[in-house]
Amino acid sequence: MAVRRLQVFHAVAKHLSFTRAADALFMTQPAVTFQIRQLEEQYGTRLFERRHAGISLTPAGELVLSFADRILALSDELDTRLSEMTGEMRGALLVGASTTIAEFMLPRVLGEFNAAYPQVRARLIVANSESIESQVAEHSLDVGLIEVPGKLAGLTSQVCCEDELIVICAPDYPLAGMKSVTPKALADYEFISREPGSGTREITDAYFRSHKVPPESLKTQMELGSPEALKGVVSTGLGFAIVSRAVVAKELQLGELVAIPLRPALKRSLYLVFQKDRFQSRLTATFIEFARTKLKEMAS
Repeated sequence: MAVRRLQVFHAVAKHLSFTRAADALFMTQPAVTFQIRQLEEQYGTRLFERRHAGISLTPAGELVLSFADRILALSDELDTRLSEMTGEMRGALLVGASTTIAEFMLPRVLGEFNAAYPQVRARLIVANSESIESQVAEHSLDVGLIEVPGKLAGLTSQVCCEDELIVICAPDYPLAGMKSVTPKALADYEFISREPGSGTREITDAYFRSHKVPPESLKTQMELGSPEALKGVVSTGLGFAIVSRAVVAKELQLGELVAIPLRPALKRSLYLVFQKDRFQSRLTATFIEFARTKLKEMAS
């Protein structure tokens, strides 16, 4: 069986979508469909059930997927081991990051890593912390950078840097004149929150609970999926949000938003997550150490 055909099957099985698999593989959907049809003809059985609402794996498809995970992992290991024998750092690096890290911290890290290792092809996947952790656990990503410790079995979580969360609001919002604000005081103001599954949401909910303010008692006006969306809504004066200080450096400098420190301060650790038992290539290990060092430098 050709490795490429197996890669196509693996992508369709993971996404349960021919369209999303085609996008992930930079292929056309007809090309993906052709590869799957060839694989089904090779084994004389259907690997996917086609339904109006989507597709699902057949029992034969589940079996092929279990072998595909192992075969593709061994293929990656072979490529990496051979390249390491030549002394070159090359190959694909699949990195996932939560939205805040991906948008405001990781571009510099990836840029400097590419300058140091130009033969490496890094690809960045952006999602919330929960999704990134799941993709690392499923072997879809080599390493993830998230805002909460990994919870899934088989993963290692390592602290890479510290991050401070602050309150932001429009310059004419009632909170703007305060030098600091407590969780209890915030309960009187309109709150623009991150979405469930976000690391920032998990951290802020825990912070409010620890100070006897149930998150469900807050005057939550919206739940949004990105820091940029939060900043846009907050700038209209609709309410306040809690974000990483790194997210609003430009807006604070331009005077578009105001930052108010929380009292007590809210700080969190950012984490690198990767497979605990899976073979770790020199490339992945090098990136993990590189990212940890650079992020600590940026946070200091």
